[in-house]
Amino acid sequence: MAHSFLTNIKRHFGSGGYAGDEYGGAGGTSGRGLPSGNAGNFMFATGIECSYPTIGNGKIRRDLLEECGHYEHWQKDLQLVQDMGLKVLRYGLPYYKIHKGPGEYDWEFADKVMNEINRLGITLILDLMHFGVPDWLGNYQNPELPIHFADYCGAVAERYPWVRYYTPINEIYVTAKFSAKDGVWNEQLKSDEAFVTAMKHLVAASIMGTQQIARHRPDCVIVQSESAEFTHELRAEHTHEVQLGNKLRFLSLDLLYAHHPDGDVCAYLHKNGLSQKEYDWFMAGEPPGYQIMGNDYYGTNERMILPGGEVRISSEVMGWFNITHEYYLRYHKPVMHTETNVFDAEEAPTWLWKQWVNILRMRKTGVPVLGFTWYSLIDQIDWNIGLARKEGTVNPCGLYDLDRKPRPVAEAYRQLLREYGNITIVPHGELFEQTNRPATLKTDI
Repeated sequence: MAHSFLTNIKRHFGSGGYAGDEYGGAGGTSGRGLPSGNAGNFMFATGIECSYPTIGNGKIRRDLLEECGHYEHWQKDLQLVQDMGLKVLRYGLPYYKIHKGPGEYDWEFADKVMNEINRLGITLILDLMHFGVPDWLGNYQNPELPIHFADYCGAVAERYPWVRYYTPINEIYVTAKFSAKDGVWNEQLKSDEAFVTAMKHLVAASIMGTQQIARHRPDCVIVQSESAEFTHELRAEHTHEVQLGNKLRFLSLDLLYAHHPDGDVCAYLHKNGLSQKEYDWFMAGEPPGYQIMGNDYYGTNERMILPGGEVRISSEVMGWFNITHEYYLRYHKPVMHTETNVFDAEEAPTWLWKQWVNILRMRKTGVPVLGFTWYSLIDQIDWNIGLARKEGTVNPCGLYDLDRKPRPVAEAYRQLLREYGNITIVPHGELFEQTNRPATLKTDI
């Protein structure tokens, strides 16, 4: 009887532990281990809170970089990012302080912090506008905003050519709503016309700014950061106002990605000042770069309206997965969880793991998820009232407190990083590498 082929294998290669087997099977490695920063790997990030809107009819500037001590402790803060084992940081330069006037810039602080970030090898997602503009630009009703902001974007990209990832304007929808619809920030207006005006100026500024970035970095990756919202109306008969609001949450990305809104939204836009010529301009095509749809999710992003009109927070009825999946089916962009936290320091580790479950569910559906962000590195101030007043309330939502001491969520995040830090963006992502070629494929399949 002929002997088994295994006999030949044993004679030639031995009885196990074969040379080459140490490189793993077709499934790749488990993904365990702290993030390496390799291209194609999932991006675990944190962010440094950098909002700077004005309140009090433009007389008071809320600069969270200052209020949370970053101007004093910026070197320590960047070291904490490294100490966490993180390779990626969402970071915003103080636009209102840098852009002094048309063609005039003050780079003193920016150069110091940017050079240190580059030296530390941190991958930066650079935020260029975060809820405010320089005093000389006024507010979001200014039609000159897109040209001046575009100049600023080009100047930043030219000065820091090593930066590839950008968020041109953080949370466009929230910026327009808080500034022109809810009357909290900047112009502090409360009208549909003001909201549409702010929206079109912001989206146009993002588009023009992206074009200027792409002139210097044709391979730029644009991580749009937008609030993932939904309102549950618990009434047998729905109201037009609430249902329109659930459609308007898509408005910034519809204009940005040249996605035609439905008839109700188009009628609303034209009624409130968006001309047909402006609409056609937005619908002409997408801005350049690799476009990533970043969705931010906090418990307050979901609301319930009860039959009597009472509004209650309804965190996690749908959750990041279900809401973001709606956005994905609308735009078919790779996604990123770009912001989350909770104001209860003891509850924060559980919230972190719940958000991670949402990430894993999204990956299981086959949607490419670029990364996850705990926002922010350091505790914040007065976000419990949306920065509407200067009360000085500390929001214990950071990985570290204002004394730069770790909160419980810091260790939870480290545990998550040790377990998942080397997973790829998509399963079998080892086969693919991000390249430095410009984004050119725009074909729907």
